[in-house]
Amino acid sequence: MTYLFLKTFIIGPILHVLFRPWSTGLENVPKSGGAILASNHLSFSDSIFLPLKCSRPVTFLAKSDYFTGKGIKGLLTRWFFKATGQIPIDRTGGKASEASLNTGLSILAKDLLLGIYPEGTRSPNGFLHRGRTGIARMVLEAQVPVIPVAMIDTQKVQKIGQTRPRVRRVGVVYGEALDFNRFAGMEAERAVLRAITDKIVYETKYLGGQRYQDSYASSKRN
Repeated sequence: MTYLFLKTFIIGPILHVLFRPWSTGLENVPKSGGAILASNHLSFSDSIFLPLKCSRPVTFLAKSDYFTGKGIKGLLTRWFFKATGQIPIDRTGGKASEASLNTGLSILAKDLLLGIYPEGTRSPNGFLHRGRTGIARMVLEAQVPVIPVAMIDTQKVQKIGQTRPRVRRVGVVYGEALDFNRFAGMEAERAVLRAITDKIVYETKYLGGQRYQDSYASSKRN
């Protein structure tokens, strides 16, 4: 209820007036049932603009840091993520990765839309980077469609490390659904997981025209 109220009456109208976001391909988002929206990740604001045009709520697996911040900024961030139904996850790897997978599967089992960034983190240089195969495991286990999504120009609104957003027009392109059910039962095959992940990332690249760099985004931060 809080999510719908904020989107319909408060945050949504303000964002439409200031940023004039445009979108295409909304008809590709299923009207019901579980599905994954797999997007490139250019800015913190991606998680705001991606679901803005969707008639259905979108739940993201958000890094736990957003729920533990200090001061007024931390308090506001924590309130916003909780109010909009976002789920905190530990992204340190190992058992934490397995827990994140199970959390995502539980969301999809409830026939909800799950937002995922296959790159695992925001792009540090504007390139589209290699995807993490966790999304492929989730797709095969949940047997749900994947809608590739391309965020356009959101990095112009808020770059990494930038506190105050700038008013710039942004876009969201929702691609046609991808079906990987033919690979069901092959979750343990690394080659299959990589192929599925690469296909999802490629479709995102095709939609947004973003330049690709064959390395993990997290490695570019080091």
